[in-house]
Amino acid sequence: METVLDVVSWVLLVTGSVFSMIGGLGLIRLPDVYTRMHGAGITDTLGAGLILAGLMVQGGFSQVTVKLILILIFLLYTSPTSTYALANAAFHRGQKPQLGKPGLGKPQHGKEDDPSSKL
Repeated sequence: METVLDVVSWVLLVTGSVFSMIGGLGLIRLPDVYTRMHGAGITDTLGAGLILAGLMVQGGFSQVTVKLILILIFLLYTSPTSTYALANAAFHRGQKPQLGKPGLGKPQHGKEDDPSSKL
């Protein structure tokens, strides 16, 4: 039984680590602040949640698991809230989302700036 718990724990830990690494890669590869926040926020929450779940399985039912559950609840509330706050601040500072396909000419910044969209 202990071997099964170890395997489940390590699968959760490795999967969470992979999601966290994908989120870090998204911060480098995605084109603008909004897509970077989206990619990082989703994978950060999922990656950290899976890592915490793996640690809970490894720790068994103890006081450590209760503390990890509290950390997970805190993370599930603060990660989306901080992503929203950053996106709201970027919007109010005038940062426009990039529209269109990146790498194909000049990026478009909103349809209202394009005079041909009013035709």
